[in-house]
Amino acid sequence: MRPLKDIANKPLVRITALFLLLALIEMGWLHGLLPLENRLSDFFVRQQAQDLKPDPDIVIVDIDDYSLARLQDVAGSWPWPRSVHGDLVRGIAKQHPAAIVFDILFIEPDKYRPESDKHFNDALKGDTRIYFPMVRADSAGDESGADISYVARPLGFLPTDQAEEHARISLLLPWAIKPEYWRTGTINSIPDSDGVLRYSPLYTPAHGWLIPSLPAKIATDLGYPVPREQATIIAWRGRAFSFQHISYAQLYDDFSRQHAQRPQDELTGKIVFIGTAATGLHDLTTTPMGSAYPGVEVLATVLDNLKNGRMMRAAPAWAAPLLALALLGGLCAMFWRGGHVLRGGLLLAAATVLVLGSSYAAAGRLLLLPVLTPLLFAWAYYFSCALLEYLRERRERVKTMREFSRFVHPHVAQELVAHGGLAGSGESRQITILFSDIRGFTTLCEKRTPQEIVALLNRYFTLQVDVVFRHGGTLDKFIGDCIMAFWGAPQDDPQHAKNAVAAALEMADVLQRFKRELGEHDASFDVGIGIHSGDAVIGLIGSEQRREYTAIGDTVNLGSRIEGETKGVSRILVSRDTKELCGDAFDFEPHGFFKVKGREQEVELFAPRRKETR
Repeated sequence: MRPLKDIANKPLVRITALFLLLALIEMGWLHGLLPLENRLSDFFVRQQAQDLKPDPDIVIVDIDDYSLARLQDVAGSWPWPRSVHGDLVRGIAKQHPAAIVFDILFIEPDKYRPESDKHFNDALKGDTRIYFPMVRADSAGDESGADISYVARPLGFLPTDQAEEHARISLLLPWAIKPEYWRTGTINSIPDSDGVLRYSPLYTPAHGWLIPSLPAKIATDLGYPVPREQATIIAWRGRAFSFQHISYAQLYDDFSRQHAQRPQDELTGKIVFIGTAATGLHDLTTTPMGSAYPGVEVLATVLDNLKNGRMMRAAPAWAAPLLALALLGGLCAMFWRGGHVLRGGLLLAAATVLVLGSSYAAAGRLLLLPVLTPLLFAWAYYFSCALLEYLRERRERVKTMREFSRFVHPHVAQELVAHGGLAGSGESRQITILFSDIRGFTTLCEKRTPQEIVALLNRYFTLQVDVVFRHGGTLDKFIGDCIMAFWGAPQDDPQHAKNAVAAALEMADVLQRFKRELGEHDASFDVGIGIHSGDAVIGLIGSEQRREYTAIGDTVNLGSRIEGETKGVSRILVSRDTKELCGDAFDFEPHGFFKVKGREQEVELFAPRRKETR
């Protein structure tokens, strides 16, 4: 097992801890991604609700653009004399609706047309089915407001344990209506920070009292259960104008006719809202269903929710953090186990589709399941870990390239890296081994300073290693003044013997040029090259601190022995095994059999020559 300290220091663990902390801060305090989360929820809600039909028992008498134009001659410009509403109420009341609800504020008496207000109040007399809105004003004005002890019970305030009997409260009440006809509730709406109305108050708290909203007041009176909650998430049914709308003017005109043309029972048992959707009266608001949703339909929708027990619910507060933890934990486990980055991306994409689909389905079941923030954190974490993995692989690639370039030509090194690197555990392969040792090195050292010797060797080795690489060989190591190289690994090379012999012949040519650089006083500088082909074990061999890519086995030993036999015989000697693998690619001069150390049988050696051109 890894020591705990090593695990804690791993970049993956640190980046996972960072993202978990950021997710906790975002979902617990900052909520910076909440507008995006709300937009996604709005989209799901809109798609699920747009084809639903509202409760047919709720009808809207609409003060629309046609009504404003049609009643211009009768009632003048808006606001109309309240006697017009009185006439409409009398006509609706004859059809025995369940309730008549005004979405019009009657805050002040009409000083210029008091007889109009009287006519309206006379129409209300004896009817307990008519409701009016009020507004909870800014609490900063409470000191100059009404005494709660005077208005609480008539207005249906609900006391709590902290109810203050003698507090004052600022309310915009329907003073144009006689108090004995007040059946009222608040119509305050509080959009979210992005201006979209998603919640509707059921009760507004004030000085320990709960002030019912207009829909809550109506629902209570009609016997529908009302949750004791401050607000509810509105469960929408259909886009704007999905409720049945009846033009105010058309209904008013029909009530004025001696012989009505409209059905006389079209409002029987209905809950009738009287409000406006006219563009010029600006009673439009932004909701998840659209940017121009009539305010009267918002009230009607909330009452629809209460009447049918159809309330939208929010998922528990722990749902989003738990989802984020699950996604981040799953990705962390995948990266920790070395999972493929692309496969992880595909799995996360599949999880994203599944999570989004679940959220969409939940919206259809009136449950708001926030998933965007966890998904955004998961994708950000994925790309961060993918970048981390890329940088790690890049470092490993650079390191491996640097190591491989010590053994093979850089182009070969790139290909090896692309195909997974060297065989670390070792493998048996047929190779051709080459040893090249300097002759007269001791004499050379006596004539030059140590610095000159190092410079000379570096120059010589550079020239000869270039030859090895040019012919596809692998540099094993330098052993003092000896070069050890082999062909046939790490890349497969069916022509390994031919390439090794060709390299040896070119090394001899390079030697001649190098000797001319040294001058006549270093004429004793020479090399002996021994080559043998056979099976050897190839791999990274050494300790954990330092390992070398090398070849070991009897083939290697014999190649070294052959190089030792070159002195006084030939600059290059190869074994019969190498000669036979070369076929007719070269001419070979036989030099007989040699007794080499460590072998009972003598070894037949040959000196290669390039074929003569005729």
